[in-house]
Amino acid sequence: MDNPARRAIVRIMEQDVLITGGGLNGPVLALALARAGLTVTVIDALPAETRKDPGFDGRAYALALASRRLLVNLGLWSAVADNAQPMLEIKVTDGHAGTGPSPFFLHFDAAEIEEGPMGYMVEDRHLRPALLAAMEADPRITHLSGTTVTSQQLDGCATVTLDTGKTLSAELLVGCDGRASGTAARAGIKRTGWGYGQTAVTCAVAHDKPHDGIAHQFFMPAGPLAILPLKGNRSSIVWSETDTRAAELMAMDEATFLQALKPAFGSFLGPITLASPRFCYPLGLTLADAFIADRLALVGDAAHGMHPIAGQGLNAGFRDIAALADVLARARARGEDIGTRPVLDRYQQWRRFDTATLALATDTFNRLFSNDNPLLRGLRDLGLGAVNAVPALRRGFIREAAGLTGDLPPLMQG
Repeated sequence: MDNPARRAIVRIMEQDVLITGGGLNGPVLALALARAGLTVTVIDALPAETRKDPGFDGRAYALALASRRLLVNLGLWSAVADNAQPMLEIKVTDGHAGTGPSPFFLHFDAAEIEEGPMGYMVEDRHLRPALLAAMEADPRITHLSGTTVTSQQLDGCATVTLDTGKTLSAELLVGCDGRASGTAARAGIKRTGWGYGQTAVTCAVAHDKPHDGIAHQFFMPAGPLAILPLKGNRSSIVWSETDTRAAELMAMDEATFLQALKPAFGSFLGPITLASPRFCYPLGLTLADAFIADRLALVGDAAHGMHPIAGQGLNAGFRDIAALADVLARARARGEDIGTRPVLDRYQQWRRFDTATLALATDTFNRLFSNDNPLLRGLRDLGLGAVNAVPALRRGFIREAAGLTGDLPPLMQG
């Protein structure tokens, strides 16, 4: 249905949607909205050449099967498929570094579901350039790099002022600018959350033996160690440790760091060597008190940040993107103003409960497993063994890990 008021607003707009944040969520959202016929500007604080750097720095992402479907439906998967490592199995164990895992474990096998691998590991050096190339090729997307937003107004339309002095207006502003979202802060949206006293140390290692597409999650008293398969005989490491111990690990030279890693990593893949620089980031839970405001929506870490214990952070952001793109496309087809509360409420109702539930689940798992309490250790080991012994329960967890449960947006459906 035609809406004269919306037409009057659009005439003064340069774009339909402004997106702050040029990491991963911002470009994917821009491509999803452009596919729906909307015009988009992505405001990226980093220079374009920094984003395009193809060098290997060890950063990689665990993309659930549902996230792969999103990239397929946006025409992006073909650009990374040859460099994507399928995750065919996941093994979850509990124990102490140097003493081996508990006899109770959880084993997920992708062969137990019909849809295929539960997920894929994709390196940043392959995914990010593919997103940039796709944005550059789409005439509906404008990418402003090396610039930041200094102020925003959300009265009647979304208007932002850049550090260059330029002003942009659109029907909707979307914050994809991370946990410290300036977009959310300027809109007065507060956050709820807490730190864990843990820091994740990440890097890539090379090893002699093939990983066979198996991902490992080893729970230790200080925090979990994830060993995630990359292409070739390499694996991505996400090692959650206490803040103090993580600082020590970051300060070590390569040889000393490897000696510290080996007791937790084990010898099942043979000798290991460091294959990338090390990075670290503090761990905590953070939830925006609202995912929307007038003429504004939040996506990904700007709306919710969680522990990497289940590897669902980026996947939750991709589900936000698929949901928001669907809501906006349907609203535009009906002639609605896409920046109004009734439209944005549909997005918030779709995503807020799901993300809050996931964030609290990761919080609970981290607290349950990141300790050395004998009683809790016994209970959780029995729990792992019980789930592993019941095929229906196990398949349910596999489908959850693959992102196939809940109300899937169309872009994530097969």
